[in-house]
Formats: sequence, structure tokens, C-alpha cells
Amino acid sequence: MIDLGDWNERLAPLFRDERYQKIRSFLIEEYKNHTVYPDMYDLYNCFRFTPFENLKVVLLGQDPYHNEGQAHGLCFSVQKGVKNPPSLENIFKELKSDVGCGLPDHGNLTKWANEGVLLMNTALTVRAHQANSHAKCGWAWFTDNVIKLVSDQKEHVVFILWGGNARSKKPLIDQSKHLILECAHPSPLSAYNGFFGCKHFTKTNEYLTAHGKAPIDWDLTK
Repeated sequence: MIDLGDWNERLAPLFRDERYQKIRSFLIEEYKNHTVYPDMYDLYNCFRFTPFENLKVVLLGQDPYHNEGQAHGLCFSVQKGVKNPPSLENIFKELKSDVGCGLPDHGNLTKWANEGVLLMNTALTVRAHQANSHAKCGWAWFTDNVIKLVSDQKEHVVFILWGGNARSKKPLIDQSKHLILECAHPSPLSAYNGFFGCKHFTKTNEYLTAHGKAPIDWDLTK
């Protein structure tokens, strides 16, 4: 098991649970017999790159990109040198409109993770070219518990929920001590139904600053 820093102790009860053991058995077979994304060594990057202690924002995705070379364990992010998917292009358009920073020449969001943004998909794996193919293998149980853990053990976290799948997680979050920002998904199919103009990047930083936390540096061009 990869060392996940200060997440180790918090996630240990989940990793010991028989439901996780079923996920693990499923994944062993999938990785052995099919092409699965992300690479198994990148599977828990969202935790590795965003220590629990530093976490200020949770941005939820649905499942990893399912084409070659894209997914590397952070939702919406692709590795440098890979063409940005349409949803990510729309995220960058909204970022430029909202914050005023330039458009990056890559789609790697690791900087955001290092800034304290947990970039977690609700399913952590996918079979190549088959969207949502691992959605029912047990990941929802696991990631729901992570959301609840963050809600219970942290204060003044911003939860960014784009699209129906992410918005369905609202009941897991204690709205009396956290901020929920929600709107349509950045997909080209829905971005014009409320994603563009949502100003979630600015609203996130206004909330963090109001509660004595350093804002997120969203600019990926630096």
C-alpha cells in the first residue's frame, strides 16, 4: 500500500473493511485482464498530493478519464502533453473569466492539489474507453465515507459540486460548518446551463479568507 501520509490513519478503517476487500479483489482481476485507468500506482494521488491537514477544498468528479494517457488520479486533471478534454477546457474558460488569469498550456491540476484542493472522483478507476464501468464496484461507498470524514473532522471546507453526480453528495456534508458551491457540470452538454458565470473560484477564496485561511492560487500559468 502506498504511504498516504496523514490520511493513513484516517482511511485505515475503510481499507480494513470487507467492502474495500471486495473492491480490491475486483481491481486485481480488472488490472490483470483489462486496461484500467489510472495506473494502479496513481490510484490514490488525490490523497498523496493533498494532505488532510492542508485540505481546504473538495472538488468532486465522477470517474476518471478513460482514454490513454489522461487519468493520473486527480479528477478533471490530465498529464502534461495530453490534449485537454472538453470539460477541462471549459473549466479553464470559467477560471479565466472569473479570476482573470491566463489559460495554461497544459491540463495538469497537481498545483491545485498541492494548494489544498482534494481532486477526488466518486469512482477512482475506470476500464479503458468505458465510462462509468467501475461505478458499481463499491467505490461510491468508499468515496462517500471520505466525503463524510472530511465533513465531520474538518471545519470551513469548500465543497465544489459540479453536475448531478457530485450534487447528489450534498446530504453527506454538514452545511452548518462548510460551504457548498454547486452548479451544472462543465461538460459541453451542460456548461451553458449555469457553469459558465458560476464564479466558484472567487467564491471559494472569499469564503476561505473570511475564515482565516489562505486563498487558493488557481493560476496554473505560473
